[in-house]
Amino acid sequence: MQYRHSFHAGNFADVHKHVALLALVEALQRKAKGFLYLDTHAGGGLYDLRGEQARRGGEADSGIARVAAADAPPPRTPELAAYLAALARLRASTGAATYPGSPLLAAGALRDVDRATCVEFIAQEARHLSRALDAIAGLTHGKVRVETGDGYAALASQLPPKERRALVLIDPPYESADEFPRLADALPEALRRFDSGVYVIWFPVKRQRDTDLWLAKMTRVLEQPTLAAQLWLHPRDTAVGLNGSGLLIVNPPWQADVRLSLWQEELRERLGGDAGSGSDVKWLVHERT
Repeated sequence: MQYRHSFHAGNFADVHKHVALLALVEALQRKAKGFLYLDTHAGGGLYDLRGEQARRGGEADSGIARVAAADAPPPRTPELAAYLAALARLRASTGAATYPGSPLLAAGALRDVDRATCVEFIAQEARHLSRALDAIAGLTHGKVRVETGDGYAALASQLPPKERRALVLIDPPYESADEFPRLADALPEALRRFDSGVYVIWFPVKRQRDTDLWLAKMTRVLEQPTLAAQLWLHPRDTAVGLNGSGLLIVNPPWQADVRLSLWQEELRERLGGDAGSGSDVKWLVHERT
């Protein structure tokens, strides 16, 4: 799966991931103490949906364009409402034809007591991210650090955080066949270093059998409460490039499964999709009682 942020910016998987991200930030902010937001594969931060690569991909048309359409009904769930409000605030500064990546969305939600480290392997993309953050006055509160490097290595260098609280987004490009095995190694090691953090891992859903095999492997190596949330717009056993979007959430906040089921289904309705579309939220490792 060849992935370029600018080619896929604003697609349905981006929307799915970003609604979840902001909901998790809000959940952590129910406590007064600050936390670290760590983004291991941060990207360039801001994408022009009128750019050549975005136009060639055309994926925003079936993603954010549908969700944020002017004639769309008001959102029913607070999670979707908060996401659309955050997008509108950022676009007021960056333009209506832009789409923010996870670093900008998360940074825009940070409090003064929170901080962020965003890691990007490609130096040019890291520079773009730094400029995007700097261009929006007052966005970061001076709490966001951009680093060029290996996001998996950052799990070792950044954890455990001094705050003893963290939200970690792992969103790799899946350009090589070893990405899933790397995740299966990296996540348990990160949890060994800091087992109480909230970790969210985005994964593509292409063929459900392959997805199920990987999730079963993760179930065997994880001990912490873990949710798997999937939203798909096409049957999950077809040759479409990307049938669905998945989120693996370790140490999810209280009632995250209930809330995910509600807003994810609303998002599926807004996105449309064919007769084989659907959504699902299930426990891989059950919540402790």
